[in-house]
Amino acid sequence: MQTLQHYYQCFLVQLKSYDGIPALLLRLYLAPVFIMAGFSKTQLLSEEVTGFSALMADPNIIAWFGNSDWGLGLPFPALLANLVIIVEFFGGWLLLIGAFTRLISIPLMFTMIIAATSVHAENGWFAITPTNSEISAANVATWLGVDSAQTSLDNSNETAERLERMREILAEHGNTEWLYEKGNIVVLNNGIEFSTTYFIMLLALFFIGAGRYTSVDHYIAKRFLIVERRFS
Repeated sequence: MQTLQHYYQCFLVQLKSYDGIPALLLRLYLAPVFIMAGFSKTQLLSEEVTGFSALMADPNIIAWFGNSDWGLGLPFPALLANLVIIVEFFGGWLLLIGAFTRLISIPLMFTMIIAATSVHAENGWFAITPTNSEISAANVATWLGVDSAQTSLDNSNETAERLERMREILAEHGNTEWLYEKGNIVVLNNGIEFSTTYFIMLLALFFIGAGRYTSVDHYIAKRFLIVERRFS
């Protein structure tokens, strides 16, 4: 038993040398998502806008932030839209290199909360609607006694019926070989699944940091902080 315990302790010691890998993978996963989310809100793709103005929020995005009828209905839409660009676009690059990771995770988590509650919450959990209720994750909730999960299962059955009708129409009137060449059609539910997942990943980065040996934060901590292991 003591021999087994010894080898296990040695294993844990060696494992610490590689504990930066999970944080690195989280950052590499999240960074492109936020960089492009911020980029899509700018005017960088507009040929009519040049210079610093191209980095400012697109007027359509500002209108969506401020309009209460078909948008988010937020106050100070221009200010908030540009703040989101700063957080997402520049914050995404900071995540990529692992610089100020814990600090930038805070406003990024906040944007995910706003996105989940103001944009996606009314659509439920799933980003893409499951069309096979028998293997839907909502079954787990029903097994745990969550009665409202049955609504999700019913929605899956109804969506499956509509999706099958779409396929029939496409098969009759469309070039299905070309249409399905890049993948099958799905129904976008646009629920909170992705924003919640990103929030959880950011929360993990907030607590574990950017990663040992794999981030700028690690080398800043090693150079300037006394207790490096707490901040890397």
